[in-house]
Amino acid sequence: MKQFIAKYGSLTTGVLSCFDRVVFRGHLSVSWARALEGLLFRQRVRIKDFGRWVERQSERVRQNAERIAGEAGRTVEYLAGSHERKEDLVRRIADQNGITEGLVVVLKVVEPCQSFVVRPGQGRPRLQPARRKCLTFYFYYLDREFGLMHVRIQSWFPLTIQVCLNGHDWLARQLTAQNIPFRQVDNAFVEIGDVGRARQLADRFPRLKWVRKLNAWARRVNPLLQDVLQDESYHWVIDQAEYATDVLFPDRQTLEPHYESWLRHATLCFSAEDVLTFLGRKLSGNFQGEVLTDSRRRWQGRRVKHRAKGNWIKMYDKFGRVLRVETVINQPREFRVRRWGTRQGVRQLGWFPLNKGVANFSRYAEICRAANGRYLDALCDSVDVAAQRPALEKLAAPARRNGRRQRGFNPAAKDDAALFAAVLRGEHALHGFKNEDVRGQLCGTRPRDPVLLRRQRQRVTRALQRLHAHGLIAKIPRTRRWRVTTKGNCLMLTTLRYHHQDYLITLNSLAT
Repeated sequence: MKQFIAKYGSLTTGVLSCFDRVVFRGHLSVSWARALEGLLFRQRVRIKDFGRWVERQSERVRQNAERIAGEAGRTVEYLAGSHERKEDLVRRIADQNGITEGLVVVLKVVEPCQSFVVRPGQGRPRLQPARRKCLTFYFYYLDREFGLMHVRIQSWFPLTIQVCLNGHDWLARQLTAQNIPFRQVDNAFVEIGDVGRARQLADRFPRLKWVRKLNAWARRVNPLLQDVLQDESYHWVIDQAEYATDVLFPDRQTLEPHYESWLRHATLCFSAEDVLTFLGRKLSGNFQGEVLTDSRRRWQGRRVKHRAKGNWIKMYDKFGRVLRVETVINQPREFRVRRWGTRQGVRQLGWFPLNKGVANFSRYAEICRAANGRYLDALCDSVDVAAQRPALEKLAAPARRNGRRQRGFNPAAKDDAALFAAVLRGEHALHGFKNEDVRGQLCGTRPRDPVLLRRQRQRVTRALQRLHAHGLIAKIPRTRRWRVTTKGNCLMLTTLRYHHQDYLITLNSLAT
């Protein structure tokens, strides 16, 4: 995000990157049918008696939830179908009862879950996975270290556990312990006394002893780990991770005019290639999925979201004081991590798909931080057409380079706009582009006639020389690739904005 800081840093009071909402999920080995059959065998329970045996274990989970609530002096409340968000209900209960630490309430809800059913098998009945409904318990805590969080356990086998917490609440407690002044509104910091120190503390979050902490919460809510499942342990994965980069502004008047421009630019100008580039991907024929962009007005303000398969990156403002860019990872295997793996039967150290295990938590932070930074830098390309008018007039005049005269560009010409669009494609942002990349966009499929192919390449070469003469692109040293310069980004995007936005607005106003 160096470009963004260089351009807008004087308007801000700091930049903070931190995990926001993180959802962990714990799975037992008995989450698989054959493993659960083995547990039944060790417990001397016949498969046909699976239902009655599980009912007894489910009752133990319920009694344990009531015991925990009773010891803390809290209640167990059943939610039949409330339209109120669980967190809002919990906060209201905490405020009414003056609860500042510890268990707040235990909520029980009937929800769908992944479980098992008994089916006839060859020679004997077998267990098969099935979707069903069961009673689920939510233990909401105001934790001393993590703030408001919850631990969710389904009362039916395989007793899957979910732990949900917020990195901003954790960071607030770290800042308090370090005597660093701050002002937090909801899950955002609008003021921080020492932003640099806050960034250092936030970087510690993914390196905490997560397995030990998660196992402690699991032992608290699952009484079966003491006997029936004493030889079992949960395997913890990151089910969802939200990583936010917040740019802090001193007041609403400073952020609002720029946010309008950024929001319009992100909605109208970011293509599928751009979105994949933000996420460190490249659009190719092997990509199986869709990339979507949508803009929506919320009660807090407006936001734009870009989806790529199950992952997304979004931008919105928080309370008119914070510009937030947030990357959400739901499908980590779309990304890569350097680890040991097997490729073509050989175990080697290389770049393999990223798994959900908590051991990869730091890699999550690296990917999201880089994605947010690329997104913020791309916002620097939003320009004011009026302010660029002198530069556009100069662009239309001829230029000289190495003693050769190159004609200027006509910002209103469709051919020049098509050339600018081909050069500015998002897929070129990471590694630049070469003649073939631009020729494919301008001329379409590769012709079989070698004479025609040579003429097309020569035409593109002359176009690249024109761009170079006007300072819109620069050669990448020791390669045959080009990159777009800062000047080129500004002027070419101004031209494209005229064609795709301002020109249409002007045309519609003339028609009416």
